[in-house]
Amino acid sequence: MSSDRNYEREFVRTFFTSPTAVSGENSAKMLQSAAQLRGMQAPDTWIPDNEDATAPSMRAEGVQNLVEVVSEHGADFPGEIHPRVVWHRDDPSTRYEGFKQMLEITDPENGAVEHIDGFVIPEVGDLDDWKKADEFITIIEHEHGLDEGSLSMSVIIESGEAELAMSDLRAEKGKPSNNLERLFLLVDGQVDYTKDMRAMTPTGELPAWAELRHNTSRGASAAGCIAVDGPYDDIRDVEGYRERMVENRAMGMTGIWALTPGQVVTANEAPLPPKTGSWLLELDDDEIELDAEDGRQVYDGDELSLEQVGDDSYVLRVDGEEQELDAEELHEELLDLTTYVPSMDDIVDSMEEFEAAKEAGKGAIAMTQATTLVIDGVEVDIAKDRMWDEATYQAAMTPVALFQDVYEHRPDQHDALEEMYGEGIVERAMAVGTDD
Repeated sequence: MSSDRNYEREFVRTFFTSPTAVSGENSAKMLQSAAQLRGMQAPDTWIPDNEDATAPSMRAEGVQNLVEVVSEHGADFPGEIHPRVVWHRDDPSTRYEGFKQMLEITDPENGAVEHIDGFVIPEVGDLDDWKKADEFITIIEHEHGLDEGSLSMSVIIESGEAELAMSDLRAEKGKPSNNLERLFLLVDGQVDYTKDMRAMTPTGELPAWAELRHNTSRGASAAGCIAVDGPYDDIRDVEGYRERMVENRAMGMTGIWALTPGQVVTANEAPLPPKTGSWLLELDDDEIELDAEDGRQVYDGDELSLEQVGDDSYVLRVDGEEQELDAEELHEELLDLTTYVPSMDDIVDSMEEFEAAKEAGKGAIAMTQATTLVIDGVEVDIAKDRMWDEATYQAAMTPVALFQDVYEHRPDQHDALEEMYGEGIVERAMAVGTDD
């Protein structure tokens, strides 16, 4: 079985859920509001949620709201639309209800199906349960005269069974007895997963479940799907949300659940390469961004101090520990304490330079990063060389490939991206890596 993906998107940044029906005079107002989001406020995948976000007594009305809103606004919505229906691995009646919901939503006479990209199936169990959902979707496609495989299927990993099932997915996907090639997103659902695992914390907060996120990212990579992290429910903790995404991206998980339009904007922007590069000092597991002033990087804090005591003699104090160093030793010590976060321009520059070197027959070249640090008024020039080979180039391509994927599939974000980076950098970023 190949892990090649069977859909256009290679990256999904945002998974935004909206209740299909809420109490009040206009029960569809949340759907109507979400359907009109554009630009950075619009998610890559919009999930009209007829499961947990909608009260059981309102789900029938929710299906009708979904059909009406998607029929009216779906053609103009810039992301993909993947309704979430009811399902449960241990309850046949719930699975049948989910089947009926999908059957109604995709009825061509209702006018919504041409804008529906797939369905999100929650509370799945072992792989046999995934196949049941897949079979229902295949039946729906046949019933309504849709192309087989035209509707994707995403699942929410909310149980130990589902987590273990990801290990079997690569071997099962592609067999003639199933249509699991339709799988799109593997989404973590940490709330129900915590309940299923009978986990507890002293504060009652959710565990971080780093292992689950790693396993989902690994399972998605092996099976040619896209991994998405679950909801971050402290919607006011923007910095915590950003930190969560940084952790996720380090394990190959770009996408994350968004509960509000504000989280959508944050999650859409955070994975993109920064507009400007920055130098960081790493002190006691803290990363301190240095202030850029006239081409120099200035540290203004009390955890680090530097004094020049002779022509080639310095005293460096880090968290109260003092070292007397010559210029070469100081250079090496500061190199160990600093790191550089490249901008989009830096990344594209390096990739273009390596492409030119490769064209000239070179297999590896050295790239230099240099700056002047200013600590307590003392200036120190530092420079580090990094060898670039084909593997380094391919790794650097990932953030650029993300940008290219966004630019190709989200025309509504073109203006924001060109304003962020500048038209020239956008053009170069879209051209780099396209000759292979």
